[in-house]
Amino acid sequence: MLGRRSRRVQAQAQTGADTAAARAAAVALLARRDFAIGELREKLGAKGFGAAAAAAVIAELIADGVLDDQRYAHNYVRWHGGRGEGPIRIAVALRQRGIDAAVVESALAAGPDWRALALKVCRARFGARPAASWADKARRARFLQYRGFSADHIRAATGVDSGQD
Repeated sequence: MLGRRSRRVQAQAQTGADTAAARAAAVALLARRDFAIGELREKLGAKGFGAAAAAAVIAELIADGVLDDQRYAHNYVRWHGGRGEGPIRIAVALRQRGIDAAVVESALAAGPDWRALALKVCRARFGARPAASWADKARRARFLQYRGFSADHIRAATGVDSGQD
């Protein structure tokens, strides 16, 4: 039978081992790709690590500079913007990953020229010729909306202006 003191020591040793295992799992995950803090917390929880162990590991990784939501958001915006995704779609994805709204706005502001990107994406999909009809303009607008561009970006890319036609 274990005494109260030996159970406490055993629990502390298990917590230390749990933290070490959680750190090893976190480093293994981060070796594959970068993660947001909230995303890594979820991954560690899914692997069966306790909230305390995950929080301790995440705090260590933040202090070491390995985890940084701002860097993650800027890299995410650069990568997905380069793939032709718009700021609305990117912002939603970042918020789903637990990134703070102020960090998301900062990353989007430092991103590409969204109007020029919308025009580039529209031309890559539909060619350089302007839309022949309103139905074609609407089809282009729906495509850009799906890609995550705002109404201003869509109007700039499709040439639809309130005074036209």
